[in-house]
Amino acid sequence: MVDVSRAPIAVIGGSGLYALVGVDARVEQVPTPYGAVELSWGELAGRRAVFLPRHGRDHSVPPHLINARASIWALAAAGVRAIISTAAVGTISSAHPIGSLTLVDQYIDRTHGRADTFFDTGSVQHLASADPFCPTLHRIAADALGDEAIRGGTVVVIQGPRFSTRAESTWFRAAGAHLVNMTLYPEVPLAAELGIGTVTLAFATDDDAAPGDDPVNAELVFARLAAAQPRIVAAIGTIAAAIPGDYTPRELLSPAAVAEVLGREPR
Repeated sequence: MVDVSRAPIAVIGGSGLYALVGVDARVEQVPTPYGAVELSWGELAGRRAVFLPRHGRDHSVPPHLINARASIWALAAAGVRAIISTAAVGTISSAHPIGSLTLVDQYIDRTHGRADTFFDTGSVQHLASADPFCPTLHRIAADALGDEAIRGGTVVVIQGPRFSTRAESTWFRAAGAHLVNMTLYPEVPLAAELGIGTVTLAFATDDDAAPGDDPVNAELVFARLAAAQPRIVAAIGTIAAAIPGDYTPRELLSPAAVAEVLGREPR
């Protein structure tokens, strides 16, 4: 087992964020029971940290094929206790305008067929998910960012890689959601299963499929992400600096169950 002091903080970069730590960062291929994962080690806000690009460094992995179990297992085995993640989102709420940053606190899962638990064989474990993102990290991040980010929001996680239809977008609004994303599920519950707290900073790139608006396209999304990258990276650093060194995630499953998963043989 890797020394837990190596990387208490991890950053998972969403679309448009494929590198974060400095040029002297060390890249490591980590074998897991679910396949190998590439992690980059470096410093963030003066602290040791690890970075993982969710879609790969060349954005070659579509949302529905992301190997979330491998990613989260690798981070847990590395001793990560807190994950700061970014996510590109479409907005379906006037309270979350294009260009805004939101610290999301709820999700609605509309994906299918994704491996979304480490406990699909052997013991049965039921994860409490009323508050899927760590409330402590959410409060820390919200206090640190102040008016830079909206406190709270519900994100609908769709299968992707296609965008929503206008009917779906209207449906999501009626359900009380604020934002639409393709990747936060099952990443967030998998981290919770292994005792890692998560906080997610969502950047609104477009109006999803709002009635009467021009259809969203990938070129528009990536252009707006590129323009906002310095702001997003600065916010990540602010959050990381505010997380105390003695931060302890919630214990949502028994330590024995978590130890069994982390004791599985990598391949």
